[in-house]
Amino acid sequence: MIRVLLVDDHEMVRMGLAAYLSTEEDIEVVAEAASGEEGVRLAVELKPEVVLMDLVMDGIGGVEATRRIREHCPSCKVIVLTSFIDDEKVYPVIEAGAFSYLLKTSRAAEIARAIRAAVAGEPVLESRVAGKIMARFRHGQEPLPHEQLTPRELEVLKLIGQGKSNQEIADELIIGIKTVKTHVSNILAKLDVEDRTQAAIYVHKHNLV
Repeated sequence: MIRVLLVDDHEMVRMGLAAYLSTEEDIEVVAEAASGEEGVRLAVELKPEVVLMDLVMDGIGGVEATRRIREHCPSCKVIVLTSFIDDEKVYPVIEAGAFSYLLKTSRAAEIARAIRAAVAGEPVLESRVAGKIMARFRHGQEPLPHEQLTPRELEVLKLIGQGKSNQEIADELIIGIKTVKTHVSNILAKLDVEDRTQAAIYVHKHNLV
């Protein structure tokens, strides 16, 4: 049996996936998580072969959850299942260790096939995502500055773009103020900008909010 963990903050999505996958003789849904934090905890505890991961969730989100799962459970294959294919979603989660990338518009049978393929060591990429990656490879495109940020730094940058102060960022991400200041310093250096205002301008210029 292929043991699968579902991570999605929408209950109906989890219910639908679980209902379909339960009809597959070789797939077993071992647990469901409604947040990235819970997904990480369950992945470490249960060590499923495959994790179906949503990207946009409250809390740490799918990118950071993927990174933590891969760090603590390297044998887990993370399959992204999302509604988004913009660059700011695709590249960070692939860099975080996602194995496959599917859209929620995929047919249930396609998701089941991707689960089996992951266990066999064969990644599956939604065609438009594969096209993005191949285009970048062919053209030798240099990564944009924000694509070199860590998932946490990208979260902080987006909050800077929303005009939040260091304390507000610390409160929202549940981290220390000193940690926020370190992230901000690293972000300014990586973006090659002088201050938070320029960083905020960068956020809106690249549609990161």
